Amino acid sequence: MNRFYALRHAPVEFYFRQSANDFVVDEIPLYPFSSEGEHLVLHIRKKNLTTWEMVDVLSRHLGVKAREIGYAGLKDKNALTKQYISVHKKYEEKIDGFSRDGIKILSKTYHKNKIKMGHLKGNRFFIRLKRVTPMAAKKIDEALDQIRKNGMPNFFGYQRFGNDGDNYKLGMEIVQGKRREKNVKLKKLLVNSYQSHLFNLWLSRRIEINILLESFDKKELSGLLNMDEETITALQKQKHPFKLMQGDVMMHYPYGRAFILDGEEDIERFSNRDIVPGGLLCGKRVMRSEADAYKVEKEYDEEIGVDGARRFAWIFPEDIEGEYKEDEAWFELHFTLPKGSYATVLLEQIAKRPINEEKDG
Repeated sequence: MNRFYALRHAPVEFYFRQSANDFVVDEIPLYPFSSEGEHLVLHIRKKNLTTWEMVDVLSRHLGVKAREIGYAGLKDKNALTKQYISVHKKYEEKIDGFSRDGIKILSKTYHKNKIKMGHLKGNRFFIRLKRVTPMAAKKIDEALDQIRKNGMPNFFGYQRFGNDGDNYKLGMEIVQGKRREKNVKLKKLLVNSYQSHLFNLWLSRRIEINILLESFDKKELSGLLNMDEETITALQKQKHPFKLMQGDVMMHYPYGRAFILDGEEDIERFSNRDIVPGGLLCGKRVMRSEADAYKVEKEYDEEIGVDGARRFAWIFPEDIEGEYKEDEAWFELHFTLPKGSYATVLLEQIAKRPINEEKDG
């Protein structure tokens, strides 16, 4: 799909290929562990393994089903990642005897509850970009300043769509009744991928509308956007580059319920990072937007036989640090994202191009 990028600068050239040397992830727990209880919590470092592969190795070592091992999030394979898992403490002796290349237990503690999916605050990333010229480094610094100031769109990253990037097409065929899939887990994965694809299309369209609002006057826009001039003027006056529309679904940030945008006060709350717009993952039992916002959203809203949800459409990365190492032509980044957000999306906003097909050479 044609992706619209939120930052207003020329594309930036650099090389990035995801690997354990250049991509490091540290999971941030949702809460402190209690140091007591029946669950053993392990802080684990893994290299070049998916979370599922790591869990499979541990379940076979312990002689338990994989579902007995708790984890909060799925971490990338082509990376060095640290995350927390939990097992019943009766397996502690077996854990003490565990050894396997690519998996290292860094520490252990105890907690009263099993770790469950989603029980994390976010992730801290280290990323090394290569073949960066001094001019490109300057542009990267400027792009990071814009992200610090205004945040960035919360697209799903390419990892969501499978190795070939076309899982959403199979999901679409399932939704449309053109394909049958007996494997329940695979069916869910493919349909979720299609939901994510529609979300990305909607978010890209909203960013395109922002660009149009910056580029044309209200008379020209009235025809382009099917809005009256008064509405367009109000949108153009908003301080934040992501313009909120009447009827947008807003979400408390970084946690909290969804509700419909209610006037100037909510627009100011978005600028203050208290709330953010929530994009639609279409399906059953989910709040839809209203008014002008739904005129856009309805183009990406389909009847899907699974539950829908709302996802942050905009996020605010924290603790962004960047350092240029001119001798190596490297630019090294550190930043923190909320759970469910993709570090590679931040790179794409800087580069203004897809970065999932980088090749050596």
